[in-house]
Amino acid sequence: MAVIVQKFGGTSVANPQKIKAVAERVMGYHRQGHQMVVVLSAMAGETNRFVDLANQMQVIPDTREMDVLLATGEQVTIALFAMAVKEAGLDAVSLLGDQVKIVTDSMHTKARIQYIETERIRKHLADGKIVVVAGFQGVTQGGDVTTLGRGGSDTTAVALAAALAADECEIYTDVEGVYTTDPNICKNARKIDRISYDEMLELASLGAKVLDIRSVSIAKRHKVPVHVRSTFTDTVGTWVVEEDKDMESNPVSGVTCSKNEARITISRVPDVPGTASRIFNPITNEGIVVDMIIQNTRDGAMTDMTFTVPRTDYKKTMKIMEKVSADVGAEGVSGSDNIAKVSIVGVGMRNHAGIASTMFKVLSDEGINILMISTSEIKVSCVIEEKYTELAVRALHDAFGLEKCNK
Repeated sequence: MAVIVQKFGGTSVANPQKIKAVAERVMGYHRQGHQMVVVLSAMAGETNRFVDLANQMQVIPDTREMDVLLATGEQVTIALFAMAVKEAGLDAVSLLGDQVKIVTDSMHTKARIQYIETERIRKHLADGKIVVVAGFQGVTQGGDVTTLGRGGSDTTAVALAAALAADECEIYTDVEGVYTTDPNICKNARKIDRISYDEMLELASLGAKVLDIRSVSIAKRHKVPVHVRSTFTDTVGTWVVEEDKDMESNPVSGVTCSKNEARITISRVPDVPGTASRIFNPITNEGIVVDMIIQNTRDGAMTDMTFTVPRTDYKKTMKIMEKVSADVGAEGVSGSDNIAKVSIVGVGMRNHAGIASTMFKVLSDEGINILMISTSEIKVSCVIEEKYTELAVRALHDAFGLEKCNK
C-alpha cells in the first residue's frame, strides 16, 4: 500500500462533470489499496475572475485581502470533490490550508511554505479516507490566510509529498508531460520522457508553465520523483528526477519563452559604492523578483542600470523607481513591457562548446535583435521584442534538432 499525492489543475476540475471524472480516477487508486492525498486548484478561470473583481475595488489591491479572496476558489473545488466521492460510496474529507496547518511566511500573494503539520492528514488516511487538500494556500503563524502565487498548487502537492514521505507525487494537467517547447508554438515539439531537476528548474523559471519553480526546488531538495502527466489519458508522462549520464548526451533539452517580462532602465546613476543596494532594496522589500541586470558605464562616473521584473509587477516597480531615482540622484527612469525572454536549457551544455554562439547566430539570421543576455551553466536567455517570440522559439527548436531528441 503506497501513499500517493496527486494534484489536479484548474482545467482538470473546470466543471462538475470533470470533478466527477477526477474523483473516479482517484477512487480507482484508492480501491487498489493506496492511501490518497489529492490537491486541487480552483476551477479554470476562477482565479482570474477574482483578480478582475479585486481590480474593480482598488487600483493596487491590498495583498492581505487579496489572499482572503483568492483562497475561496480552491475551497469550492475540494468541497465538490469530497461530495462526489461520498456520492460514489467512499469517504473523503476536504481540508483548507489552515486546517492542515500549511504554515507560511507573511508575504501575502507570494507566500513561502515554512513547514507542514501532517498529523491530521495521517489520521484521516488511517481511517480509510481520501484526503482532499486545497492547493495554493496556507496560513501564517498569526492565523492569516496566505496564497503561494500562481502555480502554487504544484508547490502544495510536492511539499505535502515531501512532508508525508509519499511514494509518488503525480501532477496532472491538460498536457501529457514536459515538451521540448510549447506545442502551441511549435507543432513538432516532442514530449521528454525524463528530465533532471536542474533542467526543470531552469525551464520553470524561464516561462515553461507545466510546473511551478518552487515545486521543483522542493522536489530536488527532498528527492521527490515527480510524474507530470495528463488528466485525460492514461499515457505515461514526464518524470522529473535526479540527473544521470544519459541526460548529458543532448546539449539542449528544451526551448522556452516568457512574455511575462518588463524592462526598466534607471539612467545616469552616480557610479559610487552602495548605489545598487539603494536601487534594489526597495524592490526586494516589496517581494518583487528581479531577473536580469545590466550595468553600462558612462563617462563622468555615471552609469545606466537596466533590469527585468515580471510584467505583473511593472507598474508597481516603476512607481518605486521614480522615487528611488530622485533619492540616488539619477537622471530618470524609463521602461517597456513589450519584451519577451527566449531561452535554451540543457545539462549537456556543460560538455558542448559553442551553444550560445549558435543561439545568437540563429536569432541574427531571423533578423531578431537581442536586447539583453543572461547565462548560467545550463541555460542561455535572450530578451527580445515581444513580437518576435514565436519566430525565435521555432527557429531555435529547429536549429538544435529538438524534434529528434527524446530523453
